[in-house]
Amino acid sequence: MNEKVLTAAKVLYDFHHQERPTNHADFILTMGSHDLRPAEHAAELFLQGKADFIVAAGGFGKITRDLWQIPEAEKYAEIMRAAGVPADKIFIENESTNSGQNFQFTKRLLASKQITVRSGLIVSKTYLGRRAMATAQRQWPEVDWYIDSPAIPFEQYPTVDVPLERMIALMVGDTQRLLTYPDRGFQVPVTMPDRVLGAYEYLIAQGYTTYLQ
Repeated sequence: MNEKVLTAAKVLYDFHHQERPTNHADFILTMGSHDLRPAEHAAELFLQGKADFIVAAGGFGKITRDLWQIPEAEKYAEIMRAAGVPADKIFIENESTNSGQNFQFTKRLLASKQITVRSGLIVSKTYLGRRAMATAQRQWPEVDWYIDSPAIPFEQYPTVDVPLERMIALMVGDTQRLLTYPDRGFQVPVTMPDRVLGAYEYLIAQGYTTYLQ
């Protein structure tokens, strides 16, 4: 992979990685994906006392529908229980297929259990952070949202299970959604610097278009 592609990808990665940590929130919402590290990180945060319970959210997404036999939320819950999170502190929302539904369906789940929350701590893929927060603020604005995702440098993020080529294509798709989803009512608007737009357009020109809509 040429250096210009890597440089542009890092620009997107650094832009999408957003943090707003907190000492405590009412609950943690983990946004499911093919990357298992958010589940591990959510377990760590819970065991540090950062929240009272966890919602593992996610059914089968565009990648996991071809990879796993069980929904993302159930896979995440397995990991969190193995890490020491009590089973009765994990609620499972296993029907959502996109980021907006992660919040919509979790809101519905908690309402069905008559659980009221005022603050939430999002745990997502590192490079989904900015879109996760923008989505939460639109879909569930009554909650004060924080976000704390795995602090992994761009160079160390790709793995066998999270290949670099796919990761770049996903970031390009998420950048497009930040640009188009506010007008569709899915997310709050996000200001995008020129250098991020330039990196996005360059990567599209290089063929990273798999997850564009």
